[in-house]
Amino acid sequence: MRLQGKRALITGGSSGLGNAMVRRFVAEGATVIIADIDDTGGHALAAELGQQASFVHLDVAQEAEWQRALGNAASIDVLINNAGITTYGSIEDVTLEQFRHELDIDVIGVFLGCKYAVANMKAHGRGGSIINMSSLAGLRANGSLAAYNAAKAAVTLLTKSVAMHCATSGYDIRCNSIHPGVIHTPILDKVLAQVPNPDEVYAGWVGTHPIGRIGKPEEIAAMAVYLASDEAGFTTGAEFKVDGGSSI
Repeated sequence: MRLQGKRALITGGSSGLGNAMVRRFVAEGATVIIADIDDTGGHALAAELGQQASFVHLDVAQEAEWQRALGNAASIDVLINNAGITTYGSIEDVTLEQFRHELDIDVIGVFLGCKYAVANMKAHGRGGSIINMSSLAGLRANGSLAAYNAAKAAVTLLTKSVAMHCATSGYDIRCNSIHPGVIHTPILDKVLAQVPNPDEVYAGWVGTHPIGRIGKPEEIAAMAVYLASDEAGFTTGAEFKVDGGSSI
């Protein structure tokens, strides 16, 4: 029960990494607000988990929805900015519309989440932990991920800026980023659906991990538990790679 008594809001919480984190946080004693645009999946997960979970509709790119979600919430101790998309394509292939959509979800959404979480945590005077989901693509370039590289690199440095501001302002609010390798989630299946040779792409991803496989959502959830817990009280502005050795 490492998160006993903590209240967390997890974006993109109805599926994939978000779903795994919601389940693990509830198991560790937290009360969780599942935030997503998937009303059906979010309500179903909240109903399954019982009194420790609730659902709120949240389009992370819309400021008014963040104001409603965190303005109506009691104090939160943890925010996980997990909602995101992956656009596959080189600088020659990605359209301006696709690039802007990627930034709206993966950068603007994280910016708004950090902004309103800091305000919420300050107002209630309890401090807290903000966890931003970046990626190895936020640290290392891939010629076929122009939009995603740009978005996740922005998340990486935004995290450090938030961490520095909160630390030097004496807010007791920590902000860290998690950088997964390739994890098997529904978003991975959507990426594979965009390419003409999905089996080859999948095998290539496996080959980039010295551990010999791609990751599981539960392995990312375990890192999130640590960063949300009081055990990580001296940890802020850091990059946590959970990547099967890809960055070695």
